Amino acid sequence: MRSAKFLICLIIIFSPFKIFSAPCYGTKIPKQHKIFIGLQTYNIVDRDLENNMGSVRSLENFLLLSYGVFDWFSLDLKIGAGDIRQNPLDSDEIDYPRSFSGGYGLRIRLYNKNNFKSVFGFQHISVHPKKVIVGNSVNRAILDGWQVSFLASYDFKFITPYIGGRWSRVDYIHKVNNERKRIMSDPDRSFGFVFGFDIPIDERFWLNLESQFFDSQAYSFSINYSF
Repeated sequence: MRSAKFLICLIIIFSPFKIFSAPCYGTKIPKQHKIFIGLQTYNIVDRDLENNMGSVRSLENFLLLSYGVFDWFSLDLKIGAGDIRQNPLDSDEIDYPRSFSGGYGLRIRLYNKNNFKSVFGFQHISVHPKKVIVGNSVNRAILDGWQVSFLASYDFKFITPYIGGRWSRVDYIHKVNNERKRIMSDPDRSFGFVFGFDIPIDERFWLNLESQFFDSQAYSFSINYSF
């Protein structure tokens, strides 16, 4: 089992496919063939772009679904809606109204003993808001990013706090009429820290709250149910 976990982690880290940044979900993983569902709000308060291109913000709402492939391995899916607010340094903010947003990811539990857990995560998210017209120009935007994360938690029964780190990148893809440009997030702020906790309501319901900082300023909140 340890060899399988290690192999999956290597495949993810060196995968040529992009994985998009999102909340890390914490260390609670559904058991094999079980399902978690939830409702989540994710707010990117500030993410700096490269070469003094300003910053981006985004507010997203999702329906969540996690499936336990094994007791230690889950697939995470989400679908919902989100907006983008891009703030250039030399002009007014561009606000793109909310539209489709979605993502996917997976988590691998690496350790589970004496109330301690550690989890490797790999998440994707992509936001596709509506176009806006600025002057005589049609502006379109997509927010892409990707991350890997390592989290550790301790279960106190009434609350399960977790902390960890992540590597992430967010791209702001901006199209004005037929001219398309991809602007990356600040490469000097690619590593960030994660802090969050799960709060059980009963045996099946729980709340998750999470904050992310240094690479970006972001937080999330979700209410979840286990089938």
